[in-house]
Parts: sequence; structure tokens; C-alpha cells
Amino acid sequence: MVLFYQVLFPILWLIWGVYWWAQSRSTKATARQESPFSRLAYIAPLLVAFALLWLPSLPIPVLRERFVPLAAWPFWAAAGATLTAAGLSLAIWARGHLGRNWSATITIKKDHELTINGPYRAVRHPIYTGLLLAFVGQATARGELQEALAVALALWSFWRKLRIEERWMRAQFGVEYQLYERQVPALIPFIL
Repeated sequence: MVLFYQVLFPILWLIWGVYWWAQSRSTKATARQESPFSRLAYIAPLLVAFALLWLPSLPIPVLRERFVPLAAWPFWAAAGATLTAAGLSLAIWARGHLGRNWSATITIKKDHELTINGPYRAVRHPIYTGLLLAFVGQATARGELQEALAVALALWSFWRKLRIEERWMRAQFGVEYQLYERQVPALIPFIL
């Protein structure tokens, strides 16, 4: 059973990564791009979060504490795998709706269009929502505080990035984006 989950999670993330890479090859030209320093401010914590999610338990006793009982591991591992698959699927769906407007960094594309359909009707940043759900799923499956810290770092990273993106979207789309912000939550439907 443990081997199954040691293989399942990498496969899920690999499928997501291959799709991401394939789609990244057909985006619009960039009209405006953030500075490397701005990018580093959210990429660095996200890289640490990924490392915490994938590395074996660190030799820091508090991070090895469990928030999921070991006796219930099969249930939580299955629940975590389901959440991870759902989160990565949501990110892929959202990425598909952005089409050629997508970018890994904060940019404004030439002829940039505001996307408010599909998953963007429920949250303004469904890619981040999906990736956070995937982080939560994998953290749940492993059940240690190390992964909970990874989730917190990922949330902080995405929150920082989305705040910058939203300033840029307000500048680019004006009142249209401001109305969208008032109607649709940022990350969690009906909540945040």
C-alpha cells in the first residue's frame, strides 16, 4: 500500500508537469513583465514548500509530529490522493481556460483578455486553488507537520503573487476587473 502511494503522487504531479510544459509553449508575446526580484519573493518560498513536500522527514523533531494518526493512514492516504488529483485537475482545467494568456510569471500579454469563465466563475485564481488543494492532499496523505508547513508556505507564496497580479489586472482592465473582484472570491469559493 505504501509503495502504491509512493508511486501515485509522483505520477499525478508528472502528468500535471507534462501538461504544463506542453501548454507553456504556445502563449502570447509579453507586453509587461515583473522584475526578477519580485518573482524571487514568491518563487523561493514555493520552492521550499515543494522541497518540504517531497523530502524525507527532516531531523527536526517538531516537523516529524503527526497531525494524521498513523493507525488511520490508509484512509487519509486515499483521501489525500483524491484531493491531490482533484487539485491538479482543477489547475489543468483553469490553465486550459487561460489559453494563450497564461504565464508562469506575472505578465501582461499583448492583446491580453480577461478570463472570467469556467473555473474563473468560482474563484479568481483557480490555478492557485488547485495547486493548494494538491498540496493539502499530499500533506494529508503523509500526515506530518513538515507537510503542513509546506502548505502554509505555498499559501503565503500564492497569496503574495495573486496580490501583485490583481494590481496589474486592475491597472489593465479597470472597472471590469474591480467588478469581477467584488463578485468572485480570490481562492476559496464563498470564503476568501
